[in-house]
Amino acid sequence: MLSTRTIGLGPALRRAVLKPRHGQTQALRAIFPKRSVQTQSLPPSASVDILNKQRLNRPSSPHFAIYQPQLTWLGSIANRVTGAGLSVLLYAYAIAYLVAPTTFDSTHVIEFVAAAPDAVKYAAKTVLALPFAFHSFNGLRHLSWDMGKFLTLKGAYNTGYAVLGATAVSTIALVLM
Repeated sequence: MLSTRTIGLGPALRRAVLKPRHGQTQALRAIFPKRSVQTQSLPPSASVDILNKQRLNRPSSPHFAIYQPQLTWLGSIANRVTGAGLSVLLYAYAIAYLVAPTTFDSTHVIEFVAAAPDAVKYAAKTVLALPFAFHSFNGLRHLSWDMGKFLTLKGAYNTGYAVLGATAVSTIALVLM
């Protein structure tokens, strides 16, 4: 192929090979008859009706409420919820700091926390420590899955229970700090 490019015969060879011969095209047309497709113009509102009719014919997947709760999907839902919750808290604090930097600086936050009762402090620390610990340990679990470890059903459940245990221990440790 390289020699044909060098000499410049590539386009001529392609034309010679791909040029239809009269006898061959007639035979191919007899074997493969040309099919015509009929189309019709529809108004834009008809496309919505067609789509709704197609949606009615789709099978509906069973709702998760009919299944017995499993550790794997509960862990997945909890991972998403804790990740979203931590993100919302981070962005809310960042936006609040941008809007009122003198109110949300370190000095005012420390004074506010020092003035709060101990029950409120422990409750707030638990609310922050629990999702942080779970999301962190479950993230490590997902990283191990990305490396191809613990992908069996038994491995998934063992790591799930390990995440729950590590979350409980680290949440208690973080709250008592």
